[in-house]
Amino acid sequence: MNFDIKTQSLLQASSTATVALIVLLTDTWKPGTDALSKTIALAIKEGDLIFSSPKAPKVVGFYRPSGLTLKRLVLVPVDVASAQSVSAGMQAAAAVLKGGNLTHVQVHAAPGLTLDTLRAAALAIAESSYVFTTTKPKATARTLKTVVFSAPKTEGLLAAVGHAQALVAGIEFAKEWANRPANHATPTHLGQAAKELVKAAKNKLLTCEVLGPKEVEKLAMGSFMAVAQGSDQPLRFIVLRYEGAAKSIAPTVLIGKGITFDSGGISIKPAPEMDEMKFDMCGAASVLGTFKSLSLLKPKINVIGLIPSCENLLNGKAVKPGDVVTSMSGQTIEVLNTDAEGRLILCDALTYSERFKPQAVIDIATLTGACVVALGAVRSGMFSNNEALAKSLMTAGEASGDLCWRMPLDDEYGEGLKSNFA
Repeated sequence: MNFDIKTQSLLQASSTATVALIVLLTDTWKPGTDALSKTIALAIKEGDLIFSSPKAPKVVGFYRPSGLTLKRLVLVPVDVASAQSVSAGMQAAAAVLKGGNLTHVQVHAAPGLTLDTLRAAALAIAESSYVFTTTKPKATARTLKTVVFSAPKTEGLLAAVGHAQALVAGIEFAKEWANRPANHATPTHLGQAAKELVKAAKNKLLTCEVLGPKEVEKLAMGSFMAVAQGSDQPLRFIVLRYEGAAKSIAPTVLIGKGITFDSGGISIKPAPEMDEMKFDMCGAASVLGTFKSLSLLKPKINVIGLIPSCENLLNGKAVKPGDVVTSMSGQTIEVLNTDAEGRLILCDALTYSERFKPQAVIDIATLTGACVVALGAVRSGMFSNNEALAKSLMTAGEASGDLCWRMPLDDEYGEGLKSNFA
């Protein structure tokens, strides 16, 4: 999907030879005397266009509106300061237009919308039109190819739309690998994806190293290897580097859990919905997507991405409940439940990250269904021992609509980590 911009008034936008026009309107909109303004004014007067429900805006759709050359028109009332409102409005507009096999759409932004909200609009329309086709050869792929954003003044709009384009590329790269079935997204496949990402970027700022079983054994990642030993698929430890700043600037390390399929091991999961355990590598997919976006945005920062990847299966070699393994840090760990494999692979990645002397480490993982019990499907759980970092992540989540919630890390919880044998 490509994004473009135009400097246009609402009147010019309504006169453009486009198949579909989405108009983002705020409660400060002033009507003109043209046909589109009269249509909008009538929709407001009749109570069909309401600005009082920013979180769930009610959109108004038209087919071949009278007095206009447009085939499709959607009016979207939005809150000028709310990215969440704009995102919800754009998704509702996309739902109205769905099924029309549209290839081009124009989005006109009313005066007053911030660059953050316009970026949210771009992300929302991309999300609404996304289609996974890799293992569905007869599926209808996304038809929408180009979205043109227009506004009376486009100062800063180019940067916002360019930023959104890079974010969409990263998000959809992450979705691609998250959605793939486990036999199409093995640890080896993930390693290849990381290498191809770097190759496609043609960017010297981005490099990749993929370590196999022998290299991981030399690093003494006994905890990671213990999880991988139950599968015939060889493990991979992926190291991505983005160096956009001076080497003296400490990097941020992103660690993504890459369990490409989680059966639970000997502590096997219930059969219903076990197919969803292909999603246990969404942390890894998030890191890959982030590096895709970094390769396009080229910010002046340093970032390290670490992905420990393997399957958690059960065979004659699989780790057993009660086994004691030794992590890269030299600590011994008693495995009480083999379905708690995420922390076993991540602890070795965390130890490995110390060599980079990072300013911050962010660990992204589908680590436990208990978080869904606690928070539902609305927010992700966040654990942090760094107040400034926690606040930054909360703020970023609010701005992007990817919400999180701070969970407790009281010392008393540490009692649960004690073992008689490790």
